[in-house]
Amino acid sequence: MAQEKTPEWSADARSGFELGTDGPRVVLAGVDGSDASWRAAAYAGGLARRQHALLAIVYVQPFMAMQSAYGADVQGVTAEMADDIAHTIAEHAERVKDVYTTRWKFLTRRGDAYTGLAAAADELKADAVIVGASEKAGHRLVGSVAVRLVKAGRWPVTVVP
Repeated sequence: MAQEKTPEWSADARSGFELGTDGPRVVLAGVDGSDASWRAAAYAGGLARRQHALLAIVYVQPFMAMQSAYGADVQGVTAEMADDIAHTIAEHAERVKDVYTTRWKFLTRRGDAYTGLAAAADELKADAVIVGASEKAGHRLVGSVAVRLVKAGRWPVTVVP
């Protein structure tokens, strides 16, 4: 009786490949309330839906030391912005719940946008990071969060215009 030979391309326990887990499990989108970040979130949502992945939407509340030194209520403003973003996301999810069934979660972090997004991506073991292109002119000279994420080289990064 002839012995069946397993093709070289087949899934093998020794190779580390797990059948049914190819493709992203977690798609992370960074949002800051800008139009570009909402387009990035929409793109990430479509990717997560098509891949049956978790959509993690992350807002990093900026810490502005100089403004807080002068008595401005920065923490209250950024917390309010985080609440507004979470509310907008929840409203949209409610509107499309009968059409699309995408699992999602909203996370907030405090501090530098790059550091917060990188930490969230590492924590969630993100398979893809999606961010909007910077709308600030100064980032052409100094570099944007998107450029820093790409240079880190730890995740596939898509920058949505």
